[in-house]
Amino acid sequence: MSHATFLEKLLDLSARQAVGRQEDGEVCLSGRQVEWLPLGDLTEYEQPTKYLVKTRNYSDEFSTPVLTAGKTFVLGYTDETDGIYKASGNPVIIFDDFTSANKWVDFDFKAKSSAMKMVTSSDEGKLSLRYLYHWLNTLPSGLIDGDHKRQWISNYSYKKIPIPCPENPERSLAIQAEIVRVLDAFTELTAELTAELAARRKQYNYYRDQLLTFEEGDVEWKTLGEVCDIASGGTPSKKKLEYWSKGDVPWLKSESCNNIPVYSANHFITELGLNKSSAKLFQKGTTLMALVGATIFKTAYLEFESSTNQNMASIKPKEGSSIADKYVFYFLTNIYFELKAKMSNYGMLNLTTLRAFKIPIPFPEDPEKSFAEQSRIVAILDKFDTLTHSISEGLPREIELRQKQYEYYRDLLLNFPKPEPETEGVA
Repeated sequence: MSHATFLEKLLDLSARQAVGRQEDGEVCLSGRQVEWLPLGDLTEYEQPTKYLVKTRNYSDEFSTPVLTAGKTFVLGYTDETDGIYKASGNPVIIFDDFTSANKWVDFDFKAKSSAMKMVTSSDEGKLSLRYLYHWLNTLPSGLIDGDHKRQWISNYSYKKIPIPCPENPERSLAIQAEIVRVLDAFTELTAELTAELAARRKQYNYYRDQLLTFEEGDVEWKTLGEVCDIASGGTPSKKKLEYWSKGDVPWLKSESCNNIPVYSANHFITELGLNKSSAKLFQKGTTLMALVGATIFKTAYLEFESSTNQNMASIKPKEGSSIADKYVFYFLTNIYFELKAKMSNYGMLNLTTLRAFKIPIPFPEDPEKSFAEQSRIVAILDKFDTLTHSISEGLPREIELRQKQYEYYRDLLLNFPKPEPETEGVA
């Protein structure tokens, strides 16, 4: 099925009304009826200078979000009242100049990063901003490591966007609107699922805190060193190809610690690399904790056998300790923010300090009852974890499927006939 035919069938407007036909029966969306124009001719941008936040006093109790470039996006919330970008009345596309990532923003905000631009349509009678947003997401970034140019000016302003039926602005906007309507239906569903996920994660954190908070006297506090074997990993020499080439032993870095179970590895070493270095193979059911870097104090729960680098500690209940593996993981995950606040000056967590951390043991005089209570807590939290984090089921999986569905229809709907090579601008 051709792109034009697909559009005609999918859009609610009639083919004659939505896309129009010439006397010879040629569909309006054929190559000669689509004009490709540089983004720089159709858009305006504004630097965030006037909207930069002045303080770092962020709190969830404040109302104005502070946006930054990169994956974090919402850095926090400020109580500043001056220099707020009023996107609630006039939505914008936030474009990250360094990564080319973009976000649709329809709420008021302040900015933290200067590495972004607020992009709007210079003529809404010709180009719908929402249509532009969906089309931008079809573009590969094409960036290389270390490329820190201002991408909008040097690159993206030259990229050409397809404008259907350019000789009939009313019809063109109708087509753009129908494309937006279809794609927005998918994004709205994804947004609903994402909101549901956020609510479930708050619920999960609440119950985890409740289940792992004990009254004085109900538990016995023991150090991790008393009840767990604790060690760190290692990194085989990168200079020795035989330690890495065609390796099949999973090897994790501290970036894997995100307070959730980990199911796979991105790096592998050889058996020789494992045996000839300080790297160790840790069992499934081991809790990992980052010792340094951006993820310090964060945990991971090994769902497979794996080795790690030296920036992670392995924590595994001692044989015969009557401590449930995952109980350790959930407890240490639950105190992450407490550790981060109390030990903010720690550049690196050492194993001696880690061994001194205390963990509550319910019913210490009855090991069987203690293990049963820990298992009960784990079973409840596992259900929340599956719902909020599982990549094979639960909400994250559903969101992933809806996103793929959106991308499929987005690429199909926006796959207009390309201009001839000699008419293309700088890409």
